[in-house]
Amino acid sequence: MNEYPIIFAYSRADAIADGVLIDVSEMAKEAGFRYPVAMTSAAWSECVEVPLSNYYCQDEKGRLWDVLMVMRFAIRADDGGSVVTFCVEVRDKDDMAKRVDLKAICGPGDDPEPVVTIMLPNED
Repeated sequence: MNEYPIIFAYSRADAIADGVLIDVSEMAKEAGFRYPVAMTSAAWSECVEVPLSNYYCQDEKGRLWDVLMVMRFAIRADDGGSVVTFCVEVRDKDDMAKRVDLKAICGPGDDPEPVVTIMLPNED
C-alpha cells in the first residue's frame, strides 16, 4: 500500500460532470472511434458551439461531426504517436471562416482504459 494517502484526485468523470470536459463519445462511436472521446470546454466553445448569428445555417451536431472526421483523418495520417495535431475551419459570429488548431491526446482514463481528449494547443 502507498505510504502517502491521496488527499485529492480530480478524475475525468469529475471533469465531465463539472463541464470542464464534454463527452462526445456517442457521436465519436458513429464516426468510427473505439475509445471514449471528450473535448475541453474551450475547444467546444471555439469549434462546436455555433455563434448566435449563424444558427440559420449551422448546428452543433454538424460542427462536431466535422471536428471528429478531421481528427480521424489526422490520426490515420499520423505515425502512431499519442498526440495528434490538426485544424478545422469554422464560421465565426461574422460568418467568416476561422481556422482553429487542435490537438488530440490518447492516454489512460480513470481506469487505465484508453481515452481521447480533444483540446486547444495551449491546454494540457
